[in-house]
This record gives sequence, structure tokens and C-alpha cells, in this order.
Amino acid sequence: MEQYKIVYDALDQMGVAYQVAEHPPVMTAEEADRYIEGMPGVRTKTLFLCNKKGTEHYLVVLDDSKRVDMKQLAELLGEKGLRFASSQRLMDKLSLYPGAVSLFGLINNREKDVKVCLDREMLSEDQVTFHPNDNTRTLFLSTEDMLRFLRESGYEYRLVDL
Repeated sequence: MEQYKIVYDALDQMGVAYQVAEHPPVMTAEEADRYIEGMPGVRTKTLFLCNKKGTEHYLVVLDDSKRVDMKQLAELLGEKGLRFASSQRLMDKLSLYPGAVSLFGLINNREKDVKVCLDREMLSEDQVTFHPNDNTRTLFLSTEDMLRFLRESGYEYRLVDL
């Protein structure tokens, strides 16, 4: 089954309402924004990171207009350093390819060992956007339902100020 259908099925089973905008493949949140201009919701970007030793993995979600200070984030998380995880790690942990990284990749994390960090500021908005593990679509859902997805998927999350 295609990745986006797995996401839709999971959300449907949870009773989560969502809207979808289809568009050509995009590799960045900025590219996707061109196709969803004028629609409400925080445009998110999701970073898949690991610590220096590669023993801990993090999914960091923030407003796509923000830049992340990796040194500051590492300090907030109690790590000596953070780096972007390799495309192989991304595939191994979340069954995703670069350009399709999303909070919904957690559906594929069988070990439930990826730590989730959400930028606190974006939670003040009513609606958020994500790729449904496919970079030809953007999914809109309420911020409350995003948090519900995490809880019902068995993930705790940490709020950070980025």
C-alpha cells in the first residue's frame, strides 16, 4: 500500500478529520508552500536528526519559516551534538525518503524509539500541515488532532522553544 494511504487509514481509524492538497513532487517545505498558498495552517517542516553517536533519533517539527540552531537544540535535548540522519537511517527507522519526512513517519517506526520534539510556538495555531509520507500531497489537520495522533500512536513529545 502506498505511504499516503497508510496515513489516511490511520487517521480515519482515529476519527481524525483532514484535508488534502495534491501537487507535483516537492523536496522542501518552501516548495510545497507555493501550491497551498492562501490555505490556513502552520506550514511545518520536519527534521530527522540523530546524536553524534547515532544512538538516539529525533523527529523535530517546527514552523517552516524558522531556522534551527543545531547547537542550541542539542543543548536543550541534553546531547553533545546533533546532525541530520542519513537517508539510510531515515529509511531504516521511518521507511521514508528525503523530501517526504513527516510526523506520520512514526507509523513506520516499529521500535517506537524515535523521540518527538515540537516547537512550542506552532501549537498556538489551530491548524498544521504535513506531507502524508508522500511529497506529492500536503495534509491539513487541527493542531489538537496532531497531538491526538501522537498520543494514540504511543508517542510522548517534548515541547521546545526554537
